[in-house]
Amino acid sequence: MKHKDKVRIGCGAGFSGDRIEPALVLAEKGDLDYLVLECLAERTIALAQKRKAANPAHGYDPLLERRIELLLPLLKKNKIRLITNMGAANPVAAADKIIDIAKKQGIAIKVAAVTGDDVLEHIGGDEIAMETGNPVSLSGPVISANAYLGADAILPALETGAEIIVTGRVADPSLFVAPLIYEFGWSLDDADIIARGTVTGHLLECAGQITGGYFADPVKKPVDNMATLGHPFADVYADGCASISKVDGTGGSITLSTAKEQLLYEVTNPYTYITPDVSADFTTVYLKQEGKDCIKVSGGSGRKKPSALKVSIGYKAGFTGEGEITYAGANALERASLAGDIIKQRLANKFPGIRVDYIGHTSVHPSSLSNGYQPYEVRLRISGRATTADEAAIIGEEVESLYTNGPAGGGGVRKYVNEVIGIVSVLIDRSKAKSSVILKSYEH
Repeated sequence: MKHKDKVRIGCGAGFSGDRIEPALVLAEKGDLDYLVLECLAERTIALAQKRKAANPAHGYDPLLERRIELLLPLLKKNKIRLITNMGAANPVAAADKIIDIAKKQGIAIKVAAVTGDDVLEHIGGDEIAMETGNPVSLSGPVISANAYLGADAILPALETGAEIIVTGRVADPSLFVAPLIYEFGWSLDDADIIARGTVTGHLLECAGQITGGYFADPVKKPVDNMATLGHPFADVYADGCASISKVDGTGGSITLSTAKEQLLYEVTNPYTYITPDVSADFTTVYLKQEGKDCIKVSGGSGRKKPSALKVSIGYKAGFTGEGEITYAGANALERASLAGDIIKQRLANKFPGIRVDYIGHTSVHPSSLSNGYQPYEVRLRISGRATTADEAAIIGEEVESLYTNGPAGGGGVRKYVNEVIGIVSVLIDRSKAKSSVILKSYEH
């Protein structure tokens, strides 16, 4: 393992559909050692499993090709190693695709695929889902089971010298912790130092959120130049302290407020933030504004990593049918309400859980919070769950029939049918998730 004094890691994506441009800016101007693209969520990987089932050569991130085509020349020119979970349900196919792109561009590259998160063979259906308290088999037909691997699964890939490491399901902070362990020679058993690395990884993992995206409220928390929002990078030191900043000239801002919001993002218990690497205590973290768009991070402590790994299980949850229609002008709300009542009377027996939303009035919050506000235009949305696609389609058809069978002035009907993939979580012994590395390379 190497031993450096400082490592600079950038985060170029915080989810599968994130913008590509900020990653390019980081790769071109960020003076990075590592670029991380965090592109995988619970439902994302279940959907990727569906694509892989339809075609064994697919199942990786839908934007992988576009991202790699644009990033590869910059990564190579600036000697940046890329770590990403864009492998989703098929890291090996993702590595093959990256090699194909490298061949077309005439760029020599070594790619490592990290596998082992797919633990479907170990799921029998009797496992108790954390969300429901019931056996997994009661949720629906299981289509996928992916364990959250940790930094230890990535370390062997780093040791191969691969310039691009593509994984499946790996805990988000672990994507950042792994290169820190590799570069600083940290011990996996040193819970405090792994916890400090996890803090930095957690602050970076959502990319644009710590630079003001999602944080912004134009009235209470304005953020400048969000159209060109930059993504963050961190200078991390061997003692686990870090400074988080962004490339000069990019939009957004990094302040104590943006950092605090991100620190607590998706954290239910700040005393015990559990990852496959450590149980981290965020209550001892210190944040300090070091300069414009620069936050110093220090502190944080940890306890031994858990013996079990969290597993996201995807299952077939039926279909949703939706229909939308707009009413505008005088008495818009009254006409939309009449239309909603008509649909409920016609479909409530067939779709017991049918939902009626008045977008612009009560689609997000209840009417008790509207202060009597009467919108000039209302978008009526009807949605319900069904066992089959044909049944789900009835909902949109009924909404469409409102054109001439409902109140006056309805327009702009849209109708949809979508298959629903449900997600529940279980815990399994970590010994059942055995990671491995498959190396691919292209030389010219």
